[in-house]
Amino acid sequence: MELAQVRLLVTDFAACYRFYAEVLGLKPQSGAADGPYEKFSPATGSAGIALQDRSMMAEVLDELGDTATGHRSLVVLRIDDLDTYCEQIASRGATLLHGPAPMTDRMRVAHLKDPEGNLVELQEWLLLRG
Repeated sequence: MELAQVRLLVTDFAACYRFYAEVLGLKPQSGAADGPYEKFSPATGSAGIALQDRSMMAEVLDELGDTATGHRSLVVLRIDDLDTYCEQIASRGATLLHGPAPMTDRMRVAHLKDPEGNLVELQEWLLLRG
């Protein structure tokens, strides 16, 4: 078994596409900015984040037609230089909710939300610095 992706069900596909591609700088697989589906990948690693239009999935599972409330996900991205990356994404429109700040003695983090309110945690692993 292999984890293929984490998929977020979104209602404003275009805004979320822009956030993951232009603000966070992840690479879109196909360039389908209008949806209803797109997978994004970081420069390294095999894990990916995908967006899917919520109404498309509601055709399969009726219960998804309801408006999502509360925090239902936390997307985590590992960043080599957290301070620099946070400065870059802030210049592209991101609003940090917290950090960069220590979370443990092994990690620093920053938090923000995508346009749908999904939480994104940016992690810098201090043990990898050497």
